[in-house]
Amino acid sequence: MREILGRRRRLLSRRKGGQSELISAALTFATQWQWPVLPGVAPDPQGRARCACPDPECTVPGAHPFDPGLLAATTDARLVRWWWTNRPGAPVIMATGGKAPCAVSLPALAASRALALLDRRGMRLGPVIAAPARWALLVKPYSMEQLGELLYAKDFVPGSLRFHGEGGYVALPPSQTGQGAVRWERAPLPGSASPWVPDVEAVVDAVVDALTRTGVSAPEL
Repeated sequence: MREILGRRRRLLSRRKGGQSELISAALTFATQWQWPVLPGVAPDPQGRARCACPDPECTVPGAHPFDPGLLAATTDARLVRWWWTNRPGAPVIMATGGKAPCAVSLPALAASRALALLDRRGMRLGPVIAAPARWALLVKPYSMEQLGELLYAKDFVPGSLRFHGEGGYVALPPSQTGQGAVRWERAPLPGSASPWVPDVEAVVDAVVDALTRTGVSAPEL
């Protein structure tokens, strides 16, 4: 009996630790870095690969906002604390654009190879979020007009690239989604007031070139 109780306490301790980590991260993003956040839909407890939202065909299970909607994203500490006190396992979702970073995402394998090439070139990158299927490189906020001009000037842009600007969102570490854990591939420097992020032009130019050179630009995932 003592062994069973001890095992249960260890499991509860791990759960509480994970929940504490989520609320601590959400508060750091919102209050220290001024990134507006809100809780995402949790994965379906009946099957983690499915989403708890009403859409049976959801392509990002557990990794998107639903109730509240994206417009509720905030930097208010009291609301953030209330949300994760009531929904302690909810993924942390950042509303991109505005004063918050935007993001450029691509399939995980392509991203891994692109980052390796950019490292060899000595390019400075900001934080990089890694989810099982896709990685996202955080960039400075940009407008849709700015992005349109940037893409129009290019001869070729891989269809696998996605852009998360105003009205978009990304899941932040240490969220758990239906596709698995979200982590930092390149973590922000500890203690930084607000992480440095590069311009979108520099990242798109470098990533498109890296994808073309490594031959992994075809998958449109």
